[in-house]
Amino acid sequence: MSGSDSNKIGILIVGLGGNNGVTLLAGHTAAKHGLSWESGGCPGKGRVSAPNWGGCITQLPPKGVHGGVGFQGVYDLASAQEAAVGGWDIRPTPLGDALYECRVLDYDLVRQVREEMNSMEIKKGIYNSTFLGETQHATATHIVDTASLSFWQQVEHIRKDIRDFNAAQQVTGHTTVIWSASVERPADVAHIQTAQQLLKILKDTAAQDISPSMIYATAAALEGCSFVNGGSQNTLGPALNFLFELSFRTTLLEQEPDTATSTKPAYLLGTDFKAGQTKFKTAAVEYIRALGLTPRVIASSNHLGNNDMLNLTSQTTLNAKMRVKHSIFGPWNEQDLDHQVKVMYVPFMGDEKRDVVEYTSTAFLHQEHTMLTYTRCMDSVLCVPLMIDSAVWCDFFARHNTASNPVAKATAYLFKIPEGGAQGVDPGFHHQMETLRTVLKQVTNAAATDDKKGVDELLLKGLAAGILSQEQVNQLKALA
Repeated sequence: MSGSDSNKIGILIVGLGGNNGVTLLAGHTAAKHGLSWESGGCPGKGRVSAPNWGGCITQLPPKGVHGGVGFQGVYDLASAQEAAVGGWDIRPTPLGDALYECRVLDYDLVRQVREEMNSMEIKKGIYNSTFLGETQHATATHIVDTASLSFWQQVEHIRKDIRDFNAAQQVTGHTTVIWSASVERPADVAHIQTAQQLLKILKDTAAQDISPSMIYATAAALEGCSFVNGGSQNTLGPALNFLFELSFRTTLLEQEPDTATSTKPAYLLGTDFKAGQTKFKTAAVEYIRALGLTPRVIASSNHLGNNDMLNLTSQTTLNAKMRVKHSIFGPWNEQDLDHQVKVMYVPFMGDEKRDVVEYTSTAFLHQEHTMLTYTRCMDSVLCVPLMIDSAVWCDFFARHNTASNPVAKATAYLFKIPEGGAQGVDPGFHHQMETLRTVLKQVTNAAATDDKKGVDELLLKGLAAGILSQEQVNQLKALA
């Protein structure tokens, strides 16, 4: 049975009213109703378009003689079209209006989904002004009143939101909470090393630097949902990694029944979606190194004018973004590599990201080799497929009871800085894709072995009970 036949997954987005959230919802709504619309973009201006899942490798079938990159139909992956989508936002703007205002998609599509999207619920978000840039404060009016709530009460509030969503939407598969909100400044939590410490602080202490993203992640873990850190902040850490371990949550349920934690498999993944410029960098530098060249200078810039970039005009949040952008090649240990990154907020560009990267390397007899790349695309159009794929992969691995570390390694290709069980993996994009394929084969081979054991045990029981003869058992084994 395929994943699409057997379950309906949940996707809960923190920052649902942002460009990524409304773009995902528009695509989901268009697919659900089979809409068509006239494209206003070039080339092909004026053509009639229909919904697709371009960029979502979990939703695309293999193509070409050697299979291409699509995985739909090869593994029992859930259907994104059948997923339930919801989430939180600290702004009250109706989702259809937010889609119209962000100017990411063709107007002919926007006008068809706007009314339905405006009717969709936006849950109030957890807000702490100290974690966001000053540019975000004025519009943060759709928020949970946390003035009298402890951290633990905030966690419980989000847990109830998750339970209510799953019940109302009749989610039968795995639910994944995805951070797609503005980048937070780094939290001062290096001293929190264990899950026990984290839970104690959340329950007993107010004077701690706990970020909203940590509140959402903790709630997700305790509800047996995965959490994906699509932002640059330091949400992932040893304490949360422990909390997502199934063995810890099983023990916790026995020792602290008041915590009422779920013992379903769940994963903590991140950090920062590797959607455009950085993804190509890891592929390009992998190519340069495969040629036997030595990368010496990577000078890159990108500019766009969406709200995420506006938030980065604050130095504290910019520091979080630069932390991940500068560190993407770390495990390669290229000691002499000068990697420079510049980001610019340009309001006129809206969501359209434009980036330029120059790669200079040393070649035979120390001669220079230089490549220059230029890319332009709507940032959300690149990011949304990663959000969908991360939720589908979490569901797949949870249904197969896969351990945390292999899942982190398999999904490392999604993130600028793979953390948790994927920390220190090879940064090369193609190497990471091969790791995904390897883990998928291991998981399905293990499942096939378990199925065969189950069949053998059933046949032996039939033989022992006199229902089957030895000859019949042998014939059935041959068929299996």
